[in-house]
Amino acid sequence: MLHITDDIQIQDWELSESFVRASGPGGQNVNKVATAVELRFEAARSPSLAAAVKTRLRRLAGRRWTTEGALIIQCDETRSQARNRDIARQRLAELIKKALVAPKRRIATKPTFGSKKRRLKAKKVRGEVKQMRGRVDPES
Repeated sequence: MLHITDDIQIQDWELSESFVRASGPGGQNVNKVATAVELRFEAARSPSLAAAVKTRLRRLAGRRWTTEGALIIQCDETRSQARNRDIARQRLAELIKKALVAPKRRIATKPTFGSKKRRLKAKKVRGEVKQMRGRVDPES
């Protein structure tokens, strides 16, 4: 069981891990030991997450979200399988915690009178500058 908050725990049946050979440093060990972890969380079927949290999680996950509604997190940072497993679980917990926070609604505001005045004055000055760039009349 993975504890996210006091009232949210991810059950073991929702998580599945597979271990694959990692790329990168490790010498001969890389060719023999499957240390990289691929953590799969069945987010769409999870009863512990609310629908709103699932939609935010889907947006945060991006390409890590599969068409079946699973969230896949890969980790091959260290040469230790156990450490990679812990890192992957931590990343999942952080992602879910981010999804729990509902974004604040933006309150529409009007531009101030002074800012409108400044904008119009700047437009007028710019227009005058462009006006001066016209062809020069040879008669004057």
